[in-house]
Amino acid sequence: MGARNSTYSYDPATYGERIADVYDDWPRLPATGERAVEFLAAAAGRGPILELGIGTGRLALPLANRGFAVHGIDASPAMVARLRAKPGGDRIPVTLGNFAEMAVSGRFSLIFVAFNTFFGLQSQEDQVRCFNGVADHLTDDGAFVIEAFVPDVSRFTQGQRVGVTHVGGNVVHLECSVHDPVAQQVHSHQIVITDGGAKLYPVDIRYAWPSELDLMARLAGLRRRERWGGWSREPFGAASGAHVSVYERAR
Repeated sequence: MGARNSTYSYDPATYGERIADVYDDWPRLPATGERAVEFLAAAAGRGPILELGIGTGRLALPLANRGFAVHGIDASPAMVARLRAKPGGDRIPVTLGNFAEMAVSGRFSLIFVAFNTFFGLQSQEDQVRCFNGVADHLTDDGAFVIEAFVPDVSRFTQGQRVGVTHVGGNVVHLECSVHDPVAQQVHSHQIVITDGGAKLYPVDIRYAWPSELDLMARLAGLRRRERWGGWSREPFGAASGAHVSVYERAR
């Protein structure tokens, strides 16, 4: 695997700080927002709701518009500023920080993390701490929902990948990644090339297998209630590229 430059610096806020100004127009944003909101609203009961990695409010704002009390955690002030600039965004309380810390008060009937954002936690230790914090903040009948991809290490050749993710009339999006299978980490740049130049958007993740997430849940006193292949409750199986997993307190 190729090594990162020793001067490379990445922290929990890096992704959001670099991409905030273009995030809402990003061509790879999932087109499943309405189905996700329906799923989450059904899982939330009466609320309140906590979103980990709330970002610009893609899901939080529609849930708030349905009458739920929504709270959020995010490490990026730039992303939260984008949320604040939207109608209703200034009414959603947001804690700035790494959601591995779960530095919020109160208990929630739904805690969720969408669009692979859980993998933004850079170590297994942080991911386990997040599960423990979630367990501390769930109501007795609450649910923790994770939307994430199923890892596919065949995407990488000799520990690396270069691919085209979007082509437009005057823009090309590339992904350049190196893969560490031992640490289960992928260090990437999303590269946007236009006739005006190129911009780089770094993305570092630590992926986890669905069974590994289930074990983290067990360590935190939770158990998996259900797992689907997507927000429309598609069956989950060996060919599924993503999953929506719902955890609850072990009884």
